[in-house]
Amino acid sequence: MDRTVCVGSALSEMPDVQSETDLNLDRKRKHRKIFVLDTNVLIHDPQSVFSFDEHDVVVPFAVLEELDRLKKGHGEIAASARAALRTIDQMREQGSLRTGIETGRGGVLRIGTKLSDSVSEFMEGLSEDNKIIRTALGVVDGQKGSEETMDRQVTLVSKDTTVRIKAEACGLHAEDYENDKSALFQMYGRVLGDSDYTNGIHSIRYLRTGDDIFRLQGRDSQTKIRNGKSIEGIAPKNTEQRCAIDALTNPQIEVVALTGTAGTGKTLMALAAGLHQTTKKSPLYEQVVVARPVVPMGNDIGYLPGDISDKLAPWMQPIFDSLEVIVNTPKSDFKDDTSTGQYRSFQYLIDTGVLQIEALTYIRGRSLPDRYFIIDEAQNLRPIDVKTIITRCGEGTKIVFTGDLNQIDTPYLDARSNGLAYLISRFIQEENFCYLNLSDTVRSRIAEQGSRLL
Repeated sequence: MDRTVCVGSALSEMPDVQSETDLNLDRKRKHRKIFVLDTNVLIHDPQSVFSFDEHDVVVPFAVLEELDRLKKGHGEIAASARAALRTIDQMREQGSLRTGIETGRGGVLRIGTKLSDSVSEFMEGLSEDNKIIRTALGVVDGQKGSEETMDRQVTLVSKDTTVRIKAEACGLHAEDYENDKSALFQMYGRVLGDSDYTNGIHSIRYLRTGDDIFRLQGRDSQTKIRNGKSIEGIAPKNTEQRCAIDALTNPQIEVVALTGTAGTGKTLMALAAGLHQTTKKSPLYEQVVVARPVVPMGNDIGYLPGDISDKLAPWMQPIFDSLEVIVNTPKSDFKDDTSTGQYRSFQYLIDTGVLQIEALTYIRGRSLPDRYFIIDEAQNLRPIDVKTIITRCGEGTKIVFTGDLNQIDTPYLDARSNGLAYLISRFIQEENFCYLNLSDTVRSRIAEQGSRLL
């Protein structure tokens, strides 16, 4: 038998591997989409150009101009603009942004410079939004007559509802940026009953059995908590608050997220717990640091009159209101050396360094060890803001996020895309984390009626 003939016959019957690979690549190319990014997407996530897998990404020239204007300053928006520009510049060093550069996941990044001429009279204006929409339409026009790209869907990705509406009105497919959205918070956060024991997660959760409440941690750990523990004169009014106080005062629980509607006691309990653990004989923390985002986060507060305390006062008034309840000093005693309470006023806490009011705008680059760190209204933060904040925590620091996921004041965020929801989704399996959603309003009967009926 001729061995040469046999080998040759076998090889001739083998499929053409290279041809099949090329065919698969061709199929993949035809199914690849093209995503055109709005400026707010890159501000929301400076690494968003890498979030579209094998699909192509186009950054309009108008977006670069907006990023260039936004990059100046000290806030988070300016920092995000600079980070986005650095990312694109690093890609530029690998090839041509005009023809396209591989993103590493099979897709291509390029800069869009062509504006479409096929627009309605309402799109003739040269606003930045219109330029971005016309660039996306220009990408659609550029596919006409090309067999390789004619079937590929072009999508404008924007966190601005107006841009999405205008794009759809021009016949362009538009979507929100979905990469870091999460609705996981809807599944967790409640106090458990006997029928749902562990709830499938390893972070801290609470189980009520009759009149007893147990703290659950990891897979098997179970600890009965004290009944009715009060802090700084603030006593829990329901089961949810009993669980919240336990989480806020347990040093092993280093990250806490409290959500709930207005009047559920989130901020009040967080402040009381922080002051309690900072002012007792053997304090666990050196200082209570309280911060709220200036909405929208990143805006400079420099235009407001006065020093930093004066500038922050309008944003911090809800914090001061809660502190008044905790300190509970009659107004007639504010200027006296003697007091019926532990402190003359919350200003005394600030003057003695027990309490620090911080501007989140300027927190980047700081390190905060041994602090009880409270972030109020955290639903108004972006995911990247939460990462910036939590990475400021040094050894011995406990951080508490409070917020209402149904009350978001930042234009480009919603219940699923904000930083608080993102934090919950990423920490839900961590054993040093606790998420509680408070549903019972305790501020007043009127507040409860408003929360329930309106």
